[in-house]
Amino acid sequence: MAGNPKITFIGAGSTVFMKNIIGDVLQRPALSGATIALMDLNPQRLEESAIVVNKLISTLGVAAKAETYSDQRKALSGADFVVVAFQIGGYEPCTVTDFEVPKKYGLRQTIADTLGVGGIMRGLRTVPHLWKVCEDMLAVCPEAIMLQYVNPMAINTWAISEKYPSIRQVGLCHSVQGTAMELAHDLDIPYEEIRYRAAGINHMAFYLKFEHRQADGSYRNLYPDLLRGYREGRAPKPGWNPRCPNKVRYEMLTRLGYFVTESSEHFAEYTPYFIKEGRDDLIEKFGIPLDEYPKRCIEQIERWKGQAEAYRSADKIEVQPSKEYASSIINSVWTGEPSVIYGNVRNNGCITSLPENCAAEVPCLVDASGIQPTFIGALPPQLTALMRTNINVQELTVQALMTENREHIYHAAMMDPHTAAELDLDQIWSLVDDLLAAHGDWLPEWARTSSKIKAA
Repeated sequence: MAGNPKITFIGAGSTVFMKNIIGDVLQRPALSGATIALMDLNPQRLEESAIVVNKLISTLGVAAKAETYSDQRKALSGADFVVVAFQIGGYEPCTVTDFEVPKKYGLRQTIADTLGVGGIMRGLRTVPHLWKVCEDMLAVCPEAIMLQYVNPMAINTWAISEKYPSIRQVGLCHSVQGTAMELAHDLDIPYEEIRYRAAGINHMAFYLKFEHRQADGSYRNLYPDLLRGYREGRAPKPGWNPRCPNKVRYEMLTRLGYFVTESSEHFAEYTPYFIKEGRDDLIEKFGIPLDEYPKRCIEQIERWKGQAEAYRSADKIEVQPSKEYASSIINSVWTGEPSVIYGNVRNNGCITSLPENCAAEVPCLVDASGIQPTFIGALPPQLTALMRTNINVQELTVQALMTENREHIYHAAMMDPHTAAELDLDQIWSLVDDLLAAHGDWLPEWARTSSKIKAA
């Protein structure tokens, strides 16, 4: 397209993430004159983000310009691309609530942002705000593409496609390419020489193929090497976070025959096998980092204090390319130069063994026509079965949101694999009551009072 795109960033106070995305965008020649509209409700974070973007622009010597808004609809007016990255309720009070209330029932979590009672609550808090973004987009930029970076990704993507089917949206996560890089490192193979194909649902997609390009141009299956490395104690190698040794996924590889794309700390709470009351041997054996997400939040808040100051006083801000897909999507749509990304979209038959309307994570072709998901077909039955246990929870949470039927919140919790493995029905009902009461005004009005259904 001629001219320069307008890219609106909703939740621009996520400054480090915003810096990575906008840094990537501005280094692409066709996008270097973009208008970057930053919107956040927190004036201090918005100001910090504007400082960062303006310093990026001057460091790179590009013609882009930054605008700031506290009004969402004004920020969206005339946008070509909308990047969404916010956390409703923040670390305090909402994340703390998601961890501390279940703990009173002996229900322990690691990340609690995707599935489980933490993921359900986060979905209930988040989706109404995403719907509001959709509503504003339909009014002032109906053709724009939404690049959605918010968890719980699958619940959000599903709920948007259900209520606003005309919105062009994709849910984006970096776990597919990130994990492929980790595995290449575990195998001592350059990432550039790896070929893979993954599919499933967000945070539970699997590499259907994971291969190494040989000198003669053929490809070799790397699964036997990964299994051998795990059995001989060479894999996984230590990663970026010493609290998270990544053993859960390797263990699941030995059981399922395929490697999952999201981290072990996440995966431990999507299944009933690893976190069990009175089984500290499992926590020990697989290095399960309980309460990991609150620890990360506290570290991040601490880090940000110094970081914000450094950005304020710096003349220049150096930009390293990130592994996020946003800039390549924007570039492909804007210039027509094709790329392939992994995106979360309405399934629509891409994965034939999963429900038509669920949110699937599949390879997508991106060009001037937008984001086009590719056909996968049926997944191996054991992978389909495991995904369905998670899809049940997502589906019931979306149903609760769509119908404003509070009972479905309880049903979602009741179907959750980890919750059901630890608590009985009375405990689940009582826990959901407590969470709804504790979240109060952070939830949509229909969800705020507790359920009247109790076991007879």
